Amino acid sequence: MYKPSGTPIRVMAVDDHPVFREGIGAMLATQEDMKMVAEASTGREAVELFALHKPDVTLMDLRLPDMSGLEAIAQIRQRFPLARMIVLTTYKGDVQALRAIKAGAFSYMLKTMLRMHLLDTIRAVHGGQKRIPPEIASEMAEHAADDALTPRETEVLKQAAGGNANKVIADKLSISEDTVKAHMKSILSKLGANDRTHAVTIAMRRGFLDLN
Repeated sequence: MYKPSGTPIRVMAVDDHPVFREGIGAMLATQEDMKMVAEASTGREAVELFALHKPDVTLMDLRLPDMSGLEAIAQIRQRFPLARMIVLTTYKGDVQALRAIKAGAFSYMLKTMLRMHLLDTIRAVHGGQKRIPPEIASEMAEHAADDALTPRETEVLKQAAGGNANKVIADKLSISEDTVKAHMKSILSKLGANDRTHAVTIAMRRGFLDLN
């Protein structure tokens, strides 16, 4: 799906690592039908530069210093509903992938896949296609019928991940210790975990816990 030369696909790269952005730029420079038009290192910068350059396709990292990539996508899509985004990340959890698609991303791509699949994915997304890697799509399908953790359960698990005992979690969240225990019981059931350490491991892998 190549565009005619002279009308390259205009790409913006958003990542807080300059070397990574340089690598993307070098890869795009080898393609006649693509052109890097902007680079951003923060979410706010991405929102501002998108409004200025209106790229055809935006490559968005999830972990940014000021706001998450998901929040940046949501803000851009609110102002520019036709914006086409590809999430580039090291996190393959089904929960993060689902959040990205719901936020408006057309593709969710692991950084380890870039050399093999980035250029084709840019062309596909520019053409209006959605692209999810098979391993992530299969995990999303596997958990599609699962009950999601509630915001409160996520907060309890986040506190548990910090090594806090139930009483400390209860004090921090201004709830009773019995309520914490009830939340933990629900969390273990939903995640199919044996104990809280196992639950934290599963939640991190699947992306329930915040990246930032």
